[in-house]
Amino acid sequence: MTSTSVPRESSTDVDIDDVRCPRCSATIGTTASWLMYRVCGECGHHAQISALDRIKTLLDEDSFEETNARLVSVDPLGFSDLQPYRARVQAAREKTGLTEAVITGRGSIHGHELVIAVVDFGFLGGSMGSVVGEKIALAFEHAVDRTIPIVSVVASGGARMQEGMLSLVQMAKTAAAAKRAHVAHVPYISILTNPTTGGMYASFATQGDIIFAEPGAMIGFAGPRVIQGVAGKDAGEQALRSHTAEFLVERGFVDSIIDRRRQRNTLATLLRLIASGQQRVVASPATSTIPHRGVDLAWDVVQAARREDRPTTMDYIRRISPQFVELHGDRAHGDDPAVVAGIGEIAGLGVVFLGHERGHGDPVRRNGQALPEGYRKALRMMRLAQRLRCPLVTFIDTPGAFLGIESEERGLATSMSECLAEMSAMEVPVVATIIGEGGSGGALAFGVADRVLMQEHAIYSVIAPEGAAAILYRDVSRAPEVAEALKITALDCTKLGVADVLVPEPEGGAHLDPDLAAAMLRDALVSALADIQGTSGRRLASERYRKFRQMGQVNTYWREFLSKEASELGMLVARTVGSIRGRLTSHDSEHPHDADDGPAEDTPRDG
Repeated sequence: MTSTSVPRESSTDVDIDDVRCPRCSATIGTTASWLMYRVCGECGHHAQISALDRIKTLLDEDSFEETNARLVSVDPLGFSDLQPYRARVQAAREKTGLTEAVITGRGSIHGHELVIAVVDFGFLGGSMGSVVGEKIALAFEHAVDRTIPIVSVVASGGARMQEGMLSLVQMAKTAAAAKRAHVAHVPYISILTNPTTGGMYASFATQGDIIFAEPGAMIGFAGPRVIQGVAGKDAGEQALRSHTAEFLVERGFVDSIIDRRRQRNTLATLLRLIASGQQRVVASPATSTIPHRGVDLAWDVVQAARREDRPTTMDYIRRISPQFVELHGDRAHGDDPAVVAGIGEIAGLGVVFLGHERGHGDPVRRNGQALPEGYRKALRMMRLAQRLRCPLVTFIDTPGAFLGIESEERGLATSMSECLAEMSAMEVPVVATIIGEGGSGGALAFGVADRVLMQEHAIYSVIAPEGAAAILYRDVSRAPEVAEALKITALDCTKLGVADVLVPEPEGGAHLDPDLAAAMLRDALVSALADIQGTSGRRLASERYRKFRQMGQVNTYWREFLSKEASELGMLVARTVGSIRGRLTSHDSEHPHDADDGPAEDTPRDG
């Protein structure tokens, strides 16, 4: 850690025994939570914290090495308002102990190396001038050069007006630097704190692969005071709420709200998972799975797949990956609870998880029927897996996409189509598992994979049997009959070639022993990942395309069908030939001398 330190409130200025929380008025001055994190231990209020103190809370002790500390601001415009710009900068330096509003450097969290850039709001409101933009761009470039993750922590009031357009163009510079990190597959985690507004928010800060926010932080492009100044009226309660971290999570623009006291461990978990995902090393399980026990009636399988107590995506993820970090939002409209996603691990291999979530009857989950924002969240996770070079593992469990006016208005078909197209071209391993009901295009949107696994009591169908019966027979009661005809069971789907592996379940179904079901599924996933690891990205995408390109041409089902047809035709020919021979034999026995008799007596003879 650098020896530079931030001036603390001295006992001559404030008696720490009298420091009270501005929100709940609790006495907090001597509490560990306040002294270390500037967080109230009673109500969780997050006060502002200096950049250097924040670095101390995040990084391993003595690991921080500051970069570009000598870069300092000049006065390119010769600007002066109530006081000269140079005087303002000098006062900010004396107040914070920093040379500029951002401090950048390299360090580690739990031994995982990273580049970090932390903005200090105490330095001219964390405004972004030429030097701030330059240091941030250099930090991204440093991360790219070393191929290590970068983390930014932002608290800013916007662009630095005293530098005019030279300040504004730093938005383009820093956003471009973040984009270069994406192209280079360098992970970028962005943390938004109170306040985050203006140029920083509308540039690099929202380019994070993963975006976290602190509780209660004011976040928005134009702060309420700016809105009031431009509009000439009070922004109102609704505008104030729309500028909160909580609102942004609801609207899908932020992945999660992370308490400052948990940020170090959350970052450590993510850095570990990302690093293990890029290694692409996983061993096949030593134990073998329980063999499939026989054939069930299709309608019985349908009922088993739809059971409310059947394990869901989150049930399996929690058992397979206890350190799963859930991510939220489509970065455009909202966060769909019917789709869950995040970063976790399988047998020590970091992966991006994605799946439908039925929620055991929770109405918020809509039985796993996703809205367009759910598929856009999925699309974002697919692209995240690409950027992080991590395998993608999906869980399919939905009767289909959510059908309604709101879905059409928000682009359901387009969002599903983009998922299908994106998965087909991904250059990382992709494994999909049907764990319950896989219904129609809403299910297939998560199913374009190198390996498609299917649990024993799952179904995969073009349409629900009831819907097909209603269309074909105008009689829903014939659904069991149609279920058999549609060939929707795991055994049928593996024969058809739309599923690659049938995953056994505990005796009686996964709902009777979710722990064992998860263990069996984990083994199947590990085997699938081990089978395709080491394959180049281009080859993965090419073989995946070829796999789906050939579906409906020649597969196991068609080979069996043609073999059966050929066998039946052969039997028919044999029976026909046998019948002809039988008739000939019968004729010979009835007229034994016909073949050797000479001309009939009444036939004239030669000579």
